[in-house]
Amino acid sequence: MSKIVHLAEAQIKEIIQNAVGQAIQNGELPDGELPAFHVEIPADRSHGDYASNAAMAGAKVFRRAPVQIAQALCRNMHFENTYITKCEIAGPGFLNFTLSDRYYSDILRDAAMCGENYGRSDFGKSQKILVEFVSANPTGPMHIGNARGGALGDCLASVLDAAGYTVSREFYVNDAGNQIEKFKTSLEARYLQLFDPTVTMPEDAYLGEDIIEHAKAFAAIHKDAYVQKSSKERQNALCDFALPKNIAKLQSDLAKYRITYDTWFKESELHNSGAVKEIIQKLIDSGHTYTQDGALWFKSTDFGEDKDRVLVRANGIPTYFVPDIAYHYNKLVTRGFDIAIDVLGADHHGYVPRMRAALQALGIDPQRLDVVIMQMVRLIKNGETYKLSKRSGKAITLETLLDEVPIDAARMFFNLREPNSHLEFDLDLAVSENAQNPVYYVQYAHARICSIIRKLESEGICVPEPEKLNLDALQAPEERELIRHIGAYTGQIITAARDYNPAVITRYAIDLATLFHKFYNACPVKSASPDLRDARLFLCNVTKSVIKNVLTLLKITAPESM
Repeated sequence: MSKIVHLAEAQIKEIIQNAVGQAIQNGELPDGELPAFHVEIPADRSHGDYASNAAMAGAKVFRRAPVQIAQALCRNMHFENTYITKCEIAGPGFLNFTLSDRYYSDILRDAAMCGENYGRSDFGKSQKILVEFVSANPTGPMHIGNARGGALGDCLASVLDAAGYTVSREFYVNDAGNQIEKFKTSLEARYLQLFDPTVTMPEDAYLGEDIIEHAKAFAAIHKDAYVQKSSKERQNALCDFALPKNIAKLQSDLAKYRITYDTWFKESELHNSGAVKEIIQKLIDSGHTYTQDGALWFKSTDFGEDKDRVLVRANGIPTYFVPDIAYHYNKLVTRGFDIAIDVLGADHHGYVPRMRAALQALGIDPQRLDVVIMQMVRLIKNGETYKLSKRSGKAITLETLLDEVPIDAARMFFNLREPNSHLEFDLDLAVSENAQNPVYYVQYAHARICSIIRKLESEGICVPEPEKLNLDALQAPEERELIRHIGAYTGQIITAARDYNPAVITRYAIDLATLFHKFYNACPVKSASPDLRDARLFLCNVTKSVIKNVLTLLKITAPESM
């Protein structure tokens, strides 16, 4: 909520508390302390701007019917120097409060004064949060799940930043482990096939075109120089050649998607620094491990898991679980982040309790790890499931998706629903230029306001300074509803940050555009009296600013003409 909205809610709570004290002092209520109560916006605005259940909450303490308590409170309320004009009793004892004209005027003045910072707050109190997202294996291109994870993680980081957290974005590069070994053997086989077509691919090899292209590019430089070398030397040379190219491609594709990371953290650093060995020893020292059949096990059942987990296999090679533990230890202890957020696919549900158990064994509060689970994406074209790229005939990757739909649409569409909901991405809708396309609809509202302002400026009518305006003239329901929504923006950012759900902000943007169009259709600007015209023009300009703030937060463009 904006500071004006926050102040109004605080004033209502203070009015109620003061009324309780006065009613007790007057003998209208017995001694007692009013329990916790709610002050909230009613669904039906005919019930007032705010409603409170304070009278019902106090029924047990004051041993009175809620209506009687409400009557006593109303008799002892004072509204001087507040945004509140009156309080009425409804139903079984609800207290319904009405706000003054000044409340709505001050919301607009506050939004105008804050400008591009409107919506920001110190809710997060500068807590350090690391958001790790996408982290696709560098052995191939990013898929549609990574596309959703990218938009989700990046917008979540922006929302957290706006809510006052100190945020860092991170990509975890899996440049060690089984997938890299498979990458090496796949590259090796493709390289050798260039000189001996009878060479067969390993059973679990990567079969993508990118592996063939890497092998050809390597051979163009080194010819057959590595054919006679040892397999290990050949594989390492191929991997050293191809892996940096894949990582650079990940970086360039994500940059095109408007995602820039603060850190690209390599798994190999954990191995090379000795952090993996150290974490094994720390777990042994914790007393939550045992040896069985030559393997080292983690007693995750000590922390509510359904079974124990292998840490080090009988052959002495750690499982993938160990570097993951070392990585999260690095986040929360070595680098000192207060909270680590992982954005993961739906197939990682079991990962969360397992990792939290390991952190708890290491003496780390497991609640400092938060995981956002993201459901699958279903692409729709011509009303049917769409799986192939026209260009390559292969499954659609992030790169091919961004060739087919605008980046603005991709970033908004992937955040239209909460992360744990399945998402249908309509490719036809994403490229359409009509009100059914949510990103077009919001952008059009911004462009429409820019056009209104330009036309009036051409006639010598400019957006006036707020101190020269009678903003109390904005009395129409459509005006008040739009202003209330503008006032709710900061609170919506806080909700999105608290719930790890950027879809709250995309919905806010769509609703803001809807309310602006309703206002514009019901409340003519140019033809109104000069005082009302100027107030409405100011409202248009503030709305434009807030729409731009929202779109900028989502890294979506705000066009001035369409």
